Amino acid sequence: MFEPLESVYPLLESQGYDVNDPWDVVDIFEKKLADFAGSKYAVSVDNCTDGMFLCLKYLNYKGEITIPKHTWLSVPGMIIHAGCKVIFEDLEWSGVYQLKPTPVYDGATRFTEGMYIKDSYQCVSFHHRKPLKIGKGGMIFTDDEDAYRWLKIARYEGRDISVPYPEDKHDILGWNMYMPPEQAARGILLFEDLPKQNKDTGNNNSYKDLSGYEIFK
Repeated sequence: MFEPLESVYPLLESQGYDVNDPWDVVDIFEKKLADFAGSKYAVSVDNCTDGMFLCLKYLNYKGEITIPKHTWLSVPGMIIHAGCKVIFEDLEWSGVYQLKPTPVYDGATRFTEGMYIKDSYQCVSFHHRKPLKIGKGGMIFTDDEDAYRWLKIARYEGRDISVPYPEDKHDILGWNMYMPPEQAARGILLFEDLPKQNKDTGNNNSYKDLSGYEIFK
């Protein structure tokens, strides 16, 4: 579901933001959520799973990754697509868990003020069952400036939108995993009315055991 860009302009102007380009709306959404989460930076993506995938690619991590056996289907699949091996463990969790031993966290079911885990790459979801119900989309929270700059380009096909396209050097092999401005506009409008503190929307009891499926072995 997309929100017309024009619908968010009066709000942003009343808050003192200058919007000269549709991508400014995306940047503003990221800044608002970084402040909310407690991280230095936020990078919007098309969904939480792709956010974790990009983080693993940035870290160039290869090897085993341990996750709870009770989790959403896309997570072990993403780990395998990233070139790693999935190890399942029986773990009680709520809201967020670590992709061990990496500093990447699946926080798809947590969205509350001050939620950022220090020195992590923490990914959240905006699915319609989550607190910020954009319908689709996600965000990566980090304090790592180098990661922030790499992720901003990698999520958009290796494209640096701060540079005119003919002048772009294209030195990063990217993916089509960005959030459109219209979706960010909807996110901003919903975020304005969202409570600062929200309960986790998922835990180990919310998902079935994936450890017995052959496709993940």
